Amino acid sequence: MLKIGVFVCWCGSNIAATVDVKQVVEAVKLQQGVVFATDYQYMCSEAGQLIMRNAIEEYKLDGVVICSCSPRMHEATFRKNAERAGLNPFMVEIANIREHCSWIHKDVEEGTIKAIALANAAIAKVKLNAPLISGESGVTKRALVIGGGIAGIQTALDIAEAGFQVDIVEKSPTIGGNMAKLDKTFPTLDCSACILTPKMVDAAANPNIELLTYSEVEKVSGFVGNFKATIRKKARYINTDLCTGCGDCMSKCPSKKGKNEFNCGLNNRPAIYIPFAQAIPNVAVIDPVQCIKITKDKCGLCQTVCSAKAIDYKQQDEIIEREYGAIVAATGYKPIKLDKFDEYGYSQSKDVITSLELERLMNAAGPTGGKLVKPSDGSHPHTITFIQCVGSRDISGRGKCYCSKICCMYTAKHAMLIRDKYPDVNVNVFYIDVRTPGKNYDEFYRRAVEEYNVNYIKGQVGKVYESDGHLVLQASDLLNNEQILVNSDMVVLATAIEADESAKKVASMLTASIDTNNFLTEAHAKLRPVESPTAGIFLSGVCQGPKDIPETVSQASACAAKVIGLLSKAKLVTNPCVAHSDELLCNGCSNCANVCPYGAIGYETKLINDHGIRENRRVAVVNPALCQGCGACTVACPSGAMDLFGFSNSQIMAEVEAICKK
Repeated sequence: MLKIGVFVCWCGSNIAATVDVKQVVEAVKLQQGVVFATDYQYMCSEAGQLIMRNAIEEYKLDGVVICSCSPRMHEATFRKNAERAGLNPFMVEIANIREHCSWIHKDVEEGTIKAIALANAAIAKVKLNAPLISGESGVTKRALVIGGGIAGIQTALDIAEAGFQVDIVEKSPTIGGNMAKLDKTFPTLDCSACILTPKMVDAAANPNIELLTYSEVEKVSGFVGNFKATIRKKARYINTDLCTGCGDCMSKCPSKKGKNEFNCGLNNRPAIYIPFAQAIPNVAVIDPVQCIKITKDKCGLCQTVCSAKAIDYKQQDEIIEREYGAIVAATGYKPIKLDKFDEYGYSQSKDVITSLELERLMNAAGPTGGKLVKPSDGSHPHTITFIQCVGSRDISGRGKCYCSKICCMYTAKHAMLIRDKYPDVNVNVFYIDVRTPGKNYDEFYRRAVEEYNVNYIKGQVGKVYESDGHLVLQASDLLNNEQILVNSDMVVLATAIEADESAKKVASMLTASIDTNNFLTEAHAKLRPVESPTAGIFLSGVCQGPKDIPETVSQASACAAKVIGLLSKAKLVTNPCVAHSDELLCNGCSNCANVCPYGAIGYETKLINDHGIRENRRVAVVNPALCQGCGACTVACPSGAMDLFGFSNSQIMAEVEAICKK
């Protein structure tokens, strides 16, 4: 019989406040096989780990149970400590009596009873544990970055500077993302294009970076260090090696009714176009839906005027398959749709616009050449009103319950830029409260109020409607406790931001976790903020949650550091908790292979001796290098042939029985 030691952690007062740890120790001592049990304030500390090592050596322990916090926090710590004492690390079990017990109970008696039950379950499991040996796998020295905004660009640049190959896959015809659409950036008011364009150029010029624009990742398989990705490079109908970006084709194209995506649909573009002047790559792309030649086999004028002979109407999508050691999700964000916020009149009036549309109107490269005019008639506005938190902090279910984090600051930026360039324009801002969580951010907001005389009104707008050629805002002034009507020439909605629509698809491909708002979930909010719970998958930028440009760039570089650390390793230690098949029970039904997300299960025909009967039978075979121990196959197997080392069916049932035992 195994000799088992049990170590109960106080976790300061996190556990000890609602669990009688002394009583837990006395209770587990009564369990068969437990030869040592003790408690300590912080088992994860050096002193706590020393207690554990000494006990392993003194009592010749064969198994260890740690009653502490989540295994996500310290399982690796305790396993390494056991290994230092000469015990196989997979003979260590964690009973989570913090998150699963003390944090969700207030009654000490109730919490103690549950902690004892969880400890007994872990003891029951460790009795059935067997020593496991980790294997090794190689690392492909190449990284994939999904998304070519500032987050993806910065991550790729840092990885490339460390000497590793990087592919940036961007679904748009150019890299740059949403930052490329901005005019100025807070709190310094420096030109967005001036600081972004050099980064874009560096990414294109770096020999370790390959840009796969107008492309999408369609499939990902494999595991950390050895991913395989299938990428669809969509047909641009342009030979990018020949195109010089001269723009002659754009000027001659007769089909000019396509909505300009870069300018938020505020003006039209031709069927063949370069998204914006600083686009990387600076080559044209043809919209196949709009092109007369492709849809009707007429026209072809752009091909006639192209001196570089770069246009190819018969170009097809290209499928690229590559291997990667690490994958970075940098899918970015988009403003929410406003179809559920009709009270603001966005769909009724052209003079009600979003903040991103205002960015394009104020940009020198925008649809009006940087001149701020009313979209409805091109006249000069004299009063502009901003409405904060449109869709943010919304508990009604129409918008998002979270704060979008950037809206207060970019509204202050817009207000100052308008007042600086057009002193005759009055600016109002309706707000719930102003949030400025960053270095020099509060000072920036105060400049808008004190230096630029922006009129901030604490209150919410109930309705926006047109009357006598003006927009009228029906609102509440909470500080003066009154209902007010405000006339305005333009209304700007500070809309919430949400995860890009591609995030959910990407998360599914990468077997990464997402929250209820489709933001990718980090492995640990404090200790592993740029890692996904799925090994080898990393998070960069707003795909993980709302953040501004400085925070995005910081996270991008942190993400790159993690990727570099992974790619620098010659070998990776593999998880020995993998699936295996009992060939006598397997009936070759393929259920397990169908549910395996890693493609780790194949089939072979083997000569099986079943109780003296020899027959050729189709049986499942698990590739331990591919298996990640998720356990999906064990659930799907109808015959019970599939099992998991370290988490076998018998071990799980032993835990259940221990918990249910009174």
